[in-house]
Amino acid sequence: MPVELVTTDGTFALDGGEWEVTNNIWLVGDDREVVVFDAAHDHQPIVDAVAGRIVRAIVLTHGHNDHINAAVPLREVVDAPIVLHPDDRMLWDVVWPDDAPDRKLEPGSIISVGGHDLAVVHTPGHSPGCCCFHDVVDATVFSGDTLFCGGPGATGRSFSDEPTIVRSIIDHLLSLPDHTVVHTGHGESTTIGDERAGVLARAAELGLT
Repeated sequence: MPVELVTTDGTFALDGGEWEVTNNIWLVGDDREVVVFDAAHDHQPIVDAVAGRIVRAIVLTHGHNDHINAAVPLREVVDAPIVLHPDDRMLWDVVWPDDAPDRKLEPGSIISVGGHDLAVVHTPGHSPGCCCFHDVVDATVFSGDTLFCGGPGATGRSFSDEPTIVRSIIDHLLSLPDHTVVHTGHGESTTIGDERAGVLARAAELGLT
């Protein structure tokens, strides 16, 4: 499955704090059509990478501002629906109070593009509506901010919870084969095998195993 990476730089803002971040935007599909995972900071580099292909959907891994703040401008250019899990609507409304996503992400549903199917997996913890997207055939997961190279995504801010995110990873991601590639919302990609021991160690510290 062709996978293309676009990165953009900007500010993550939550609970009165601001942090400069580089975000990963992933395009999945073929030379005719793609799905865009996340829309961060600046829509133009994403439009350039789409390069005239049909965009089947703008799928948001979660509702933090740095993953959605280019979603509406991107939609205006590529004419594709914005899709978000409803549990993160309160985060969306902070950024786009006068607009709305077009569809709700449904856990267990399938996103089809370019001959490949990606299963929607609800993985709350970093935020209530975080989702990952699993391509079984290509042994690939798009994890947003649920799982990084180095462990679980951040918690400790509004609407996040560390035991919840660790449990989500154990239940839904560590069940995948070790060779499964994990394409993350920030930083380098990793594999399930590379993250397994660290996640299980933290789970033990939290009394989850």
